[in-house]
Amino acid sequence: MSVILKAENISKQYRLGTVGTGTLTHDFNRWWHQMRGKEDPYLKIGAVNDRAGKATEDYVWALRDIDFEVRTGEVLGIIGKNGAGKSTLLKILSRVTSPTTGSIKTKGRIASLLEVGTGFHGELTGRENIFMNGAVLGMSKIEIKNKLDEIIAFSGCERYIDTPVKRYSSGMTVRLGFAVAAHLEPEILVVDEVLAVGDAEFQKKAIGKMKDLSQGEGRTVLFVSHNMISIKNLCTRCVLLEDGTMAASGNVEDVIDQYLSSARHISRKETKITNKHRRGETSKQIELTNVRAIEKHNLVRGELIFEIDLKRNVKVKKPVMLTGTICNNKDMALGSFFSKSFQMEKENQQLKLSILNHNLSVGEYYLHFSISKGSLEEGNIEVLDHAYEAIAFEIYNEGFENDYLVRWNMYWGDVFFQSDVKLT
Repeated sequence: MSVILKAENISKQYRLGTVGTGTLTHDFNRWWHQMRGKEDPYLKIGAVNDRAGKATEDYVWALRDIDFEVRTGEVLGIIGKNGAGKSTLLKILSRVTSPTTGSIKTKGRIASLLEVGTGFHGELTGRENIFMNGAVLGMSKIEIKNKLDEIIAFSGCERYIDTPVKRYSSGMTVRLGFAVAAHLEPEILVVDEVLAVGDAEFQKKAIGKMKDLSQGEGRTVLFVSHNMISIKNLCTRCVLLEDGTMAASGNVEDVIDQYLSSARHISRKETKITNKHRRGETSKQIELTNVRAIEKHNLVRGELIFEIDLKRNVKVKKPVMLTGTICNNKDMALGSFFSKSFQMEKENQQLKLSILNHNLSVGEYYLHFSISKGSLEEGNIEVLDHAYEAIAFEIYNEGFENDYLVRWNMYWGDVFFQSDVKLT
């Protein structure tokens, strides 16, 4: 396959707190350097794009030295935290804005869906907006007319197509916008996290359309999303951005693993428990030291097995128990379980946790653990140590086409954990 898009040394610099390039002094200084054939002096300064840190300089690099190639028919996933530079990169690739340094080489037409309802006029009807938005994207009037019925049918807004767009919901607006962009038949389709607005049925339809464009018609898709399951289902390769720089590029599974581990400070297979997993001080009379996943977690219904290592720093006379909580990737607790009380006789002890018939839906999950002494009946529980988000695991169903659709009943708490929890 030939290279259809090539980004070389792409960087984008912004001046903080100011509209424009800077003061007259800065503009004159740039002009003077340009006249003498020298580099822009302000490209040598600028802070890293860390949105959590306090600004100490006037300039910031939203992107820095981004290099990659995309081949014809490839679906490239672009992931990263909010503020990592994903949308800025797509705007540069779509020629909405220009890079400060670097160059982009493309072959063919680019269609962009960067923001919900971009280019739509609220007073115009859906039908009129199709013609206007199609013209903005580069479609001729004849081309739009030939595809009008197909666009309307795909959007699912046929009943309201002659109603002003200002009366549409955000979901209907994004349906219409995506339908126009998808039927442009571009060589490169750029999509930036707009599918999160649509419902499950539309997400399925939109992802199916993007698969058809890439696999059936050999077109190229650049896809930004925070939904890792959608990235896995759709993308053939993945890029990870961190603070405006490219942290990883390559196999989708590997890049997602790196992203989740760096974002959550967790391991998907084994975690050495440190203070970054603890919230507040604990006595650590008995300490959680390691958590391991020892089985492949690849079934919607099956068995999850973990090993937990404990270290006794002080002899504890009372019996102790292990508590665990499973939460989803939105930090919502789905259910908790408690072990039977046991005596910690050895200095080091290993526990095996088995969760059978868990019935968890497809998605990413995290386990919290705590070790306590006392009893629930007497109400004298004292937490000795805890590990927040100790380890990550994933439930997915290999070969299932629609596994990015998460069932809502996953949120109904302890029902999943009432039985079949074993601790040995």
